Amino acid sequence: MAPSGLLVTGASFAAFRGLHWGLQLLPTPGSAAQNRWKWRNICVSLVHSLLTGAGALLGLSLYPQMAADPIHGHPPWALLLVAVSVGYFLADGTDLLWNQTLGQAWDLLCHHAVVVSCLSTAVLSGHYVGFSVVSLLLELNSTCLHLRQLLLLSRQAPSLAFSVTSWATLATLALFRLVPLGWMSLWLFQQCHQIPLALVILGGTGLAIVGAMSISLGVHILVSDVLRSRPCPPTLGNKETRGTRTECDGESITRDDSTLRLRD
Repeated sequence: MAPSGLLVTGASFAAFRGLHWGLQLLPTPGSAAQNRWKWRNICVSLVHSLLTGAGALLGLSLYPQMAADPIHGHPPWALLLVAVSVGYFLADGTDLLWNQTLGQAWDLLCHHAVVVSCLSTAVLSGHYVGFSVVSLLLELNSTCLHLRQLLLLSRQAPSLAFSVTSWATLATLALFRLVPLGWMSLWLFQQCHQIPLALVILGGTGLAIVGAMSISLGVHILVSDVLRSRPCPPTLGNKETRGTRTECDGESITRDDSTLRLRD
């Protein structure tokens, strides 16, 4: 399976890089004109999340054996789905290196390196594919995260669409991010005596990093989108502009998604 997996990884890398290039030919919303690269980058990430997240959910529904036997139980197409995701993360890492400095992108690059290391183990060995497919359920939450970022870039916050997206983000974060991460952590702990130590360390490190980022992300969104979204009575000289809210104690809050770039 390794040759076909590597071939699909290469094709995925080329396809996502080509998609990013193709988006340069399309107009960017005027409100996101100052962040054209970021808009294109998030759009590409959204395509990946929709494809792999839906594929993982459908695959686990049709072939639950992947969760019952995460090491060996998987159909051939499942490995190709994982290979597509590896190609995306390599393409996105290349895009980050090309358009940002290491100081700006080090967190995402570290995240991508861990994810690629874990997923490529399944692609190269043909084992742990079911475990990798379960991890791709996180992309269902990433879909909402990317939509939220696009709404922020297009200055659609606050709005009904943004509120719905924020609640959907929190709901899918609990259901499709924290629950799979918890299940994978428990399974890895229970099977650690049957898995090579190097893979236990690699998987444990990846789960710890993504888990910590996910919890931090959920808290940030809960605070910025829900707890601070209480409308305040208008006061003289206190104007609220689009994209900026004012708490009832008079503190101005400007939406900033700089820490909300988690991608899985």
